[in-house]
Amino acid sequence: MLRSLLLCAVLALAGCGSSDDSGDPAKVTYADSLGVDLSAMNKSESGLYTQDLVVGTGKEAAKGSRAQVHYAGWLPNGSLFDNSRTRGEPFVFAVGAGQVIDGWDEGLVGMRVGGKRKLVIPSDLGYGSRGSPPAIPADSVLVFDVELLALY
Repeated sequence: MLRSLLLCAVLALAGCGSSDDSGDPAKVTYADSLGVDLSAMNKSESGLYTQDLVVGTGKEAAKGSRAQVHYAGWLPNGSLFDNSRTRGEPFVFAVGAGQVIDGWDEGLVGMRVGGKRKLVIPSDLGYGSRGSPPAIPADSVLVFDVELLALY
Protein backbone atom coordinates (compact mmCIF):
# COMPACT_ATOMS: atom_id res chain seq x y z
CA MET A 1 0.00 0.00 0.00
CA LEU A 2 2.77 2.40 0.95
CA ARG A 3 4.53 1.58 -2.30
CA SER A 4 1.39 2.45 -4.31
CA LEU A 5 1.02 5.76 -2.49
CA LEU A 6 4.67 6.60 -3.11
CA LEU A 7 4.30 5.84 -6.82
CA CYS A 8 1.19 8.05 -7.04
CA ALA A 9 3.03 10.88 -5.28
CA VAL A 10 6.02 10.61 -7.63
CA LEU A 11 3.78 10.63 -10.72
CA ALA A 12 1.82 13.60 -9.42
CA LEU A 13 4.98 15.59 -8.72
CA ALA A 14 6.44 14.69 -12.11
CA GLY A 15 3.42 16.28 -13.75
CA CYS A 16 4.05 19.55 -11.90
CA GLY A 17 7.43 20.27 -13.43
CA SER A 18 7.91 22.54 -16.40
CA SER A 19 8.56 21.02 -19.78
CA ASP A 20 11.61 21.90 -21.87
CA ASP A 21 9.35 22.74 -24.80
CA SER A 22 6.97 25.03 -22.93
CA GLY A 23 6.85 28.27 -24.82
CA ASP A 24 8.31 26.77 -28.02
CA PRO A 25 6.21 27.92 -31.00
CA ALA A 26 6.98 24.73 -32.93
CA LYS A 27 5.38 22.58 -30.21
CA VAL A 28 2.13 24.51 -29.89
CA THR A 29 -1.21 23.98 -31.62
CA TYR A 30 -2.72 27.17 -33.08
CA ALA A 31 -6.38 28.04 -33.56
CA ASP A 32 -7.23 28.02 -37.28
CA SER A 33 -8.54 31.59 -36.95
CA LEU A 34 -4.97 32.85 -36.33
CA GLY A 35 -3.70 31.75 -39.74
CA VAL A 36 -0.37 30.58 -38.30
CA ASP A 37 1.71 28.38 -40.62
CA LEU A 38 5.21 28.22 -39.17
CA SER A 39 6.51 26.50 -42.31
CA ALA A 40 5.67 29.66 -44.30
CA MET A 41 7.32 31.99 -41.79
CA ASN A 42 10.89 33.19 -41.28
CA LYS A 43 12.53 31.93 -38.09
CA SER A 44 15.30 33.98 -36.48
CA GLU A 45 18.17 32.60 -34.42
CA SER A 46 16.30 33.63 -31.27
CA GLY A 47 13.27 31.52 -32.25
CA LEU A 48 11.04 34.41 -33.33
CA TYR A 49 8.81 33.66 -36.33
CA THR A 50 7.81 36.50 -38.68
CA GLN A 51 5.74 36.74 -41.83
CA ASP A 52 5.04 39.86 -43.86
CA LEU A 53 1.33 39.86 -44.66
CA VAL A 54 1.69 43.17 -46.50
CA VAL A 55 5.09 44.59 -47.42
CA GLY A 56 5.12 48.31 -46.75
CA THR A 57 6.59 50.84 -49.14
CA GLY A 58 7.57 53.54 -46.65
CA LYS A 59 10.53 54.13 -44.38
CA GLU A 60 12.17 51.06 -42.78
CA ALA A 61 12.11 50.55 -38.99
CA ALA A 62 15.49 50.31 -37.29
CA LYS A 63 16.65 50.25 -33.68
CA GLY A 64 16.07 53.70 -32.28
CA SER A 65 13.09 54.47 -34.55
CA ARG A 66 9.91 55.64 -32.83
CA ALA A 67 7.19 53.46 -34.27
CA GLN A 68 3.44 54.03 -34.35
CA VAL A 69 1.54 50.77 -34.73
CA HIS A 70 -1.85 49.16 -34.53
CA TYR A 71 -1.79 45.58 -33.30
CA ALA A 72 -3.79 42.66 -32.00
CA GLY A 73 -2.39 39.93 -29.76
CA TRP A 74 -3.66 36.41 -29.18
CA LEU A 75 -2.79 33.29 -27.28
CA PRO A 76 -2.35 30.22 -29.51
CA ASN A 77 -5.87 29.02 -28.62
CA GLY A 78 -7.28 32.10 -30.35
CA SER A 79 -8.04 34.13 -27.20
CA LEU A 80 -7.57 37.83 -27.95
CA PHE A 81 -5.75 39.51 -25.05
CA ASP A 82 -5.09 42.98 -26.50
CA ASN A 83 -6.10 45.12 -29.48
CA SER A 84 -5.05 48.73 -30.05
CA ARG A 85 -7.90 49.35 -32.49
CA THR A 86 -10.45 48.51 -29.80
CA ARG A 87 -8.90 51.23 -27.64
CA GLY A 88 -9.13 53.61 -30.60
CA GLU A 89 -5.54 54.78 -30.64
CA PRO A 90 -2.27 53.45 -32.01
CA PHE A 91 0.63 52.48 -29.76
CA VAL A 92 3.93 54.40 -29.98
CA PHE A 93 7.29 53.08 -28.76
CA ALA A 94 11.01 53.24 -29.48
CA VAL A 95 12.18 50.13 -31.37
CA GLY A 96 15.02 48.31 -29.62
CA ALA A 97 14.85 50.42 -26.46
CA GLY A 98 13.36 47.75 -24.18
CA GLN A 99 9.99 49.51 -23.89
CA VAL A 100 8.18 46.43 -25.19
CA ILE A 101 8.74 42.68 -25.10
CA ASP A 102 11.88 41.44 -26.85
CA GLY A 103 9.86 39.74 -29.60
CA TRP A 104 8.52 43.14 -30.66
CA ASP A 105 11.90 44.86 -30.46
CA GLU A 106 13.33 42.19 -32.76
CA GLY A 107 10.26 41.60 -34.90
CA LEU A 108 9.67 45.16 -36.06
CA VAL A 109 13.23 45.83 -37.25
CA GLY A 110 13.22 45.91 -41.06
CA MET A 111 9.46 46.41 -41.31
CA ARG A 112 8.37 49.25 -43.59
CA VAL A 113 5.66 51.85 -42.99
CA GLY A 114 2.39 50.58 -44.46
CA GLY A 115 3.37 46.98 -43.80
CA LYS A 116 1.56 44.32 -41.81
CA ARG A 117 3.51 41.54 -40.11
CA LYS A 118 2.57 38.45 -38.15
CA LEU A 119 4.83 37.66 -35.19
CA VAL A 120 4.86 34.31 -33.38
CA ILE A 121 6.84 34.95 -30.24
CA PRO A 122 8.35 32.24 -28.03
CA SER A 123 7.73 32.76 -24.33
CA ASP A 124 11.33 33.75 -23.61
CA LEU A 125 10.93 36.72 -25.99
CA GLY A 126 7.51 37.51 -24.51
CA TYR A 127 6.54 37.43 -20.85
CA GLY A 128 8.44 34.23 -19.99
CA SER A 129 7.80 32.32 -16.79
CA ARG A 130 6.12 35.31 -15.11
CA GLY A 131 3.40 35.75 -17.74
CA SER A 132 1.24 38.87 -17.56
CA PRO A 133 -1.70 37.89 -15.35
CA PRO A 134 -4.54 37.56 -15.70
CA ALA A 135 -4.60 37.61 -19.52
CA ILE A 136 -1.30 35.89 -20.35
CA PRO A 137 -0.30 32.71 -18.51
CA ALA A 138 3.33 31.89 -17.74
CA ASP A 139 5.39 30.41 -20.59
CA SER A 140 2.89 31.47 -23.26
CA VAL A 141 3.68 31.69 -26.95
CA LEU A 142 2.17 34.91 -28.30
CA VAL A 143 0.75 35.70 -31.75
CA PHE A 144 0.57 39.30 -32.95
CA ASP A 145 -0.57 41.00 -36.13
CA VAL A 146 1.18 44.38 -36.30
CA GLU A 147 0.58 47.22 -38.77
CA LEU A 148 3.32 49.86 -38.96
CA LEU A 149 1.57 53.21 -39.40
CA ALA A 150 4.45 55.68 -39.06
CA LEU A 151 8.06 56.16 -37.99
CA TYR A 152 9.39 59.29 -36.28
